[in-house]
Amino acid sequence: MAETAASPTPAKTPADKDLAVRTSPAGVLRDAFAAGSLAGTVEISEVPFLTMVGIRAAAGSDAAQRIAAVTGGLPARSGDVAGNGDTSVLWLGPAEFLVVAPTEAHESLGGSLIQSLRDALGGDAGQVVDLSANRTTFELTGPQARSVLEKGCSLDLHPRVFKAGTAYSTEIGNIPALLWKTGEESFRVFPRASFAEFLGRWLLDGMREYASPEVP
Repeated sequence: MAETAASPTPAKTPADKDLAVRTSPAGVLRDAFAAGSLAGTVEISEVPFLTMVGIRAAAGSDAAQRIAAVTGGLPARSGDVAGNGDTSVLWLGPAEFLVVAPTEAHESLGGSLIQSLRDALGGDAGQVVDLSANRTTFELTGPQARSVLEKGCSLDLHPRVFKAGTAYSTEIGNIPALLWKTGEESFRVFPRASFAEFLGRWLLDGMREYASPEVP
């Protein structure tokens, strides 16, 4: 029988090599997150290296309209989240927004989102700032996710008030963060990189009680 040649291993692209040498802000907690997550109860993970862009543009201005055409919209009021597909825009203030997009949208990996936003702003008043290294992202999911956050978040997180698809600036465990409710039992938390390990450990501590067999 003739031997079948093994398929060659695909060569690593510059993007693969770039990501391989990066260290995420909460990378040291990867194993702790896996061990502390409880399937069907509450789970935590880091979603590292998302593309994040800070936008400043006056509402209703020509620049804001051009930027909205790139992102799929701009939120109009506190708590709103706009966007299109994998690109989301969180409201930070009347003329301030945070664009959140997949890792590969970043220009260091060949993406064009940031340059497209700069082009949309043009020479008008405003800002387009790459903030991808400024924050990381935690994903907290499960029926007890809200209970964990309520231990140290001053927002009213009851579903009647904090609905899926909304995001607010707040504090969690005394750490400033953006909190985005992405689904009925799922949240994304955006702490600044320098606070990521502390907040990650705080969330793990808040999850610990649900590991007890006495908790239904």
